[in-house]
This record gives sequence, structure tokens and C-alpha cells, in this order.
Amino acid sequence: MKVLVIGGGGREHIIVKKLKESKRVTEIFAAPGNGGISEDATCVPIKDDAIDELVAFAQQKQIDWTIVGPEIPLTKGVTDAFRAKNLKVFGPSKAAAIIEGSKDFAKAFMKQYDIPTAAYQTFTDAEKAKSYIKQEGAPIVIKADGLAAGKGVVVAMTEQEALDAVDDMLVGNRFGEAGSRVVIEEFLDGKEFSLFAFVDGENVYPMVPARDHKRAYDNDEGPNTGGMGAFSPVPGLEPKHVEFAVEKILKPAAKGMKKEGRTYTGVLYGGLIETKEGPKVIEFNARFGDPETQVVLPLLENDLIQVIEDVTAGKDPQLKWKDGYAIGTVVASKGYPGAYEKNVQLPDLEPDNQVYVIHAGTGRSEDGAFHSTGGRVLLVGSLQDSPESAQKEIYRYLERFDQTDDFFYRKDIGFSKE
Repeated sequence: MKVLVIGGGGREHIIVKKLKESKRVTEIFAAPGNGGISEDATCVPIKDDAIDELVAFAQQKQIDWTIVGPEIPLTKGVTDAFRAKNLKVFGPSKAAAIIEGSKDFAKAFMKQYDIPTAAYQTFTDAEKAKSYIKQEGAPIVIKADGLAAGKGVVVAMTEQEALDAVDDMLVGNRFGEAGSRVVIEEFLDGKEFSLFAFVDGENVYPMVPARDHKRAYDNDEGPNTGGMGAFSPVPGLEPKHVEFAVEKILKPAAKGMKKEGRTYTGVLYGGLIETKEGPKVIEFNARFGDPETQVVLPLLENDLIQVIEDVTAGKDPQLKWKDGYAIGTVVASKGYPGAYEKNVQLPDLEPDNQVYVIHAGTGRSEDGAFHSTGGRVLLVGSLQDSPESAQKEIYRYLERFDQTDDFFYRKDIGFSKE
């Protein structure tokens, strides 16, 4: 079986590594892939949203399955284009991917189907948005309606911060079209967790929960990022909360999407928070989350391609999970999530049987050396019997980055604050 993975980040690298474990997969292509992925798959220089080129490549190479990693090609309709040519593809249609593509749609959808989430209002007018903020007070959350690469959310702890965020998005046009409408919602206090599920129509098969660390620096300080590390399972997360999330959030979402004529096939990601009233939705994503996928997939015992075939054929994939703890720590370019330098050479990344290295923003020179191409450069993960053992192995391996000022990583990933 030949498989194409669309995307070029850490999420796609762990998908490629998971596919490599399958006895049924003979060849893997990644478009566009990255430096690290090139060691595990054939990278093809096609952008992840160059839909016509991706379809033509899949036809030419007679690809058996295509798995879509990132959100932008999904919201642009890549799976619709593949299905129009009778090509097998795993991911939601453009109509279904709106659950991530528009926060305003997602909030109205949750309200319609009684899915627990924060109270909110949507604005296109900056003055109206500001008077709402003054009325509600801080803390309060400001979100760009569209896709902003994980950076379009401001958790404002002061009123001034919230007003600045509105100016930034609606007046300063920081996120372009994505920020031309903002969703302002109540601040929810509690511990966040991510719950993914394989979904086809009304069938929902949940994965193990994970938790990621969003702030740039230790002790959850500094600006919000796309994620500086993650761990799974989540110690202290009560099974009843997970059950509630499946029964009252993920299943009603799948059912509701079908009712809306937006039948969902793919991975549905619930970004959730434990509140005093039970779990509520912070956001939905229409794909595997990054970096949580890098700690969830290593725990999956099943063959990933078999899971996808079963789910899309209406069969229960009988998901099985390893006993153990997976933790992953992100190495980022100095300056991230702000401005940073690219093409900085990485220290030697020799293989180590106690850790796995997942590349996110890397390129590879002709001599085989890796260099940085993005803000989040790579993730070092470990799967062990205890969180302490996983942390020990990760931070031992990461010492090689301590000799340089060009990169940074958090020293407290996976240390539970229970």
C-alpha cells in the first residue's frame, strides 16, 4: 500500500513514523515533508495547500490512501478534490472543516446542539467589541474568527490587554481576513485537556486524553504558542470527565454535523477544560492536534492504516493503548513565538533508544546536517513506565541544546501540577 501524508510539521512526522510500523504500508510520501521526515519517507516538493498538484501526484503514483495533517488544506477543500477523483483520503470535507475554520460557526453550532462551552459574542465593529469588554471586565478571551496558525487567541488578564487585542485584530488587521471578525468569550478557569476521536458520521472512537503546555516559558509564563510540549495520559483527569466529554461533547458534535449536512469523517479534536460544572469546549479542531499527536500516537497499539480503513468502513477499530506515559518537549528557535532566525544548524541528533525525535521545522543539507526552518523546530519524546522516567530520558537527551543560545525549551513539561 502506498500512502501520502499531506503536511510538513511534527504532527505529520509522527503520522509517518506510525505508518512505517504497518506491515501493509510499502511506500510513504510526504508533501512537502521536512528534514526529519525525509529520513522516513519520500518528500515531494508540493505545498500542502496546492490542491490540484496533490491530486495529480496521488493519481500519478497510484496512492492508496492520503492522510491530511494541517487545517489550511482541509478548510480549502482538499478532501473534496480527492474524493471527486475517487481517491481515498482521510480528513473532513470543506463543509465539515468549518468547525475549526470559523470560531463563530463553532460557537453558534455548540449553542444549537447544547454542547457545553463558554458564553460569547461575535463582533466586526471594534467600538462595539470594546464596549462589550468594558461591560464584561477581565479576564476575558479574544479570538480571531478564522485560522491564525494557533496565534489568534488572546487570554487577556486585564481590560487593557483585551482592548489592545481588539485593536490588533479589527483595526490593525494583524491576522488579515482571519481576524476581520472576533469572538469574545468568557474566561473559563480550570485545567485544559485535549481529546481526539476518529469519527465517521455518527461513529466516534475516542483516543487517550493528552494535555499540552501552551505558554512559551517554564511555570506557564510568557506568550501563548502553538504548544511547547505535551503528555499523555493525563494524571488526575477523572474518567467521569472523559466519559462526559465523549457522551456530551464529541458524540453530539458528530451527530449535529451530520444533521447540518456537514457529515464528519476524520479526526475531531476537542480542546476542553475541566470546570466546576464539568468539561466545556474551548475549541474544536478538524484534525490531529500538534504537539499532542506526538504523545498520543506512540501509545496506540493498532496499525494506523487499519484503524482508518475500519473507521471509514463503519467498523469499530477496537483501539488498544499501551500502558505507559508518553511525554514530548518542544525545542523552539530563540525568539519564538515572535521573530526568530532560520537556517541555524542543529546539534548532532544521533539515535537513542530511550527517546524519539520528531521534526517540525527542520531542513536537511546535502551533507546530512539538520538546520532550523521554523519556530518550533523539533520535539523530543519518550515512552516509559512512569512520567519521571520519561522526563529523565528527555532532559538527558536535550542537554545537547544547552551549548547554544539559538534554541530554547521548557524544563517542566509533563510535571503535573495536581
